[in-house]
Amino acid sequence: MAMTLWVFGYASLLWNPGFEVAESRPARLNGYHRSFCMKSIHHRGTPEDPGLVLALDAMEGASCDGLALAAREDQTEEVLAYLRERELVSSAYLERLVELETDEGPLTALAYVIDSDHDQYAAHLTLEQQAEIIAGAVGGRGPNPEYLWNTTQQLADLGIPDAELQWLSDRVRALRADRLA
Repeated sequence: MAMTLWVFGYASLLWNPGFEVAESRPARLNGYHRSFCMKSIHHRGTPEDPGLVLALDAMEGASCDGLALAAREDQTEEVLAYLRERELVSSAYLERLVELETDEGPLTALAYVIDSDHDQYAAHLTLEQQAEIIAGAVGGRGPNPEYLWNTTQQLADLGIPDAELQWLSDRVRALRADRLA
């Protein structure tokens, strides 16, 4: 019997998984928090003008709410190859099996966590610095603000409050409006 491939979605995988999701469940990952701590030099920025994307950053006592996403069993290999191409493009993420809490019990899922030793790690930035970077960056998958706004909206739609993301969304909107004025 084939094992179900579960993937933890906490940012863009929530609104753009890139694969057919057979099932999804609200889930919590303990020991990590969602953070704009990864410089994006491919998807939402460039090497010359990096953007920022969310990553799971290890932190004692922290937790991150998101969704456990199940791939169709007949697509496990294709989904795994797709996710590795998408998420491991610059080796700033580490692929890990993690234990998620769900209402239906614990489950093991694949997650992509930040490598805090990688040169794209940027956990030292203030929220204002993050907003300044996100407001102007554009990469191969589009404008950095779009990534922020889509993620913030999807979390709100799922009933997952994230005060930092909401503040960043509002601040980036204001910065962009000022730049267009």
